[in-house]
Amino acid sequence: MRGDRVEIVIDAGGSTKTYDVEATRAGRKVEVSHGRGIVEVTEVTRGGTAVRTARFMSSRVLALVEHPARQRALADDEPVPLPRLA
Repeated sequence: MRGDRVEIVIDAGGSTKTYDVEATRAGRKVEVSHGRGIVEVTEVTRGGTAVRTARFMSSRVLALVEHPARQRALADDEPVPLPRLA
């Protein structure tokens, strides 16, 4: 979904570098996968085609933060009052 974003902080040998991968168009999303010492962050279309891919060595990844896109509140998402204790 447009607005999905993943922030990756990497150890760059004495300093840190921050990378952002963001879903730039409507219908795209960001997927994260890891295995065999590699962390892969991919922007994917609705059909599953990879648009952009960022790969990092997992031993260098300090933080990986996923920021999901904001969704509008629906009509049935009104707050529910808590029962009163007597």
